[in-house]
Amino acid sequence: MVYPEDIKRYIESGLACQHVEVSGDGHHFEATIVSALFAGKSRVAQHQLVYRALGDRMREEIHALSMRTLTPDQWDEIGQG
Repeated sequence: MVYPEDIKRYIESGLACQHVEVSGDGHHFEATIVSALFAGKSRVAQHQLVYRALGDRMREEIHALSMRTLTPDQWDEIGQG
């Protein structure tokens, strides 16, 4: 079974992030990911960076992941930074 902490660690090890939060029930997960690498990229391109960081785990271990991707400036704007 995959735990939210595992997914958080996978993302952080494959992508330079300022902040990562992951919650879930072992089957469905939600993540908030803040990275300067998202600047200037479309939402699709941002998600592709996260999928790349997760690699084969997206097919083998993680079956449902919804993401909220933000730049550090966006994170600050919503009062989270």
